[in-house]
Amino acid sequence: MNFRHRDRDEPEINLIPFIDILLVVLIFLVLTTTYQRFKELQITLPAANAEAPQPKPQEIVVAVAHDGRYAINGQVLEVASVEALVRLLREAASASTASPVVVINADAAATHQSVINVMDAARRSGLSQITFATTAATAP
Repeated sequence: MNFRHRDRDEPEINLIPFIDILLVVLIFLVLTTTYQRFKELQITLPAANAEAPQPKPQEIVVAVAHDGRYAINGQVLEVASVEALVRLLREAASASTASPVVVINADAAATHQSVINVMDAARRSGLSQITFATTAATAP
């Protein structure tokens, strides 16, 4: 048996490859970083006269139920004809000084014809601004 003690060389840490890698990373960071210089421009901003906010337009709310019944501004109509809708929309519009907005609150189960009747009545009474009220859909 050979019991001689061998001389082992101490491990040597070579830092040159480590420094090379760090330099490459540093060069990469320098090249990919954007340096922006903002040049100050001499500009003169325009002046504006602030006006009072526009008043909210009057709304005529027309509710359409799933069974075809109508309500204008909360008053349920007994007669559901287009002519009755035209007459009542004209009465509601005459109370305002500006052109009111017709807001249609239609039930999801209401027929298309019921909504078209309201739109036709608004057109006949000279109300051109029509919008539909909706609710936010909830995730299932």
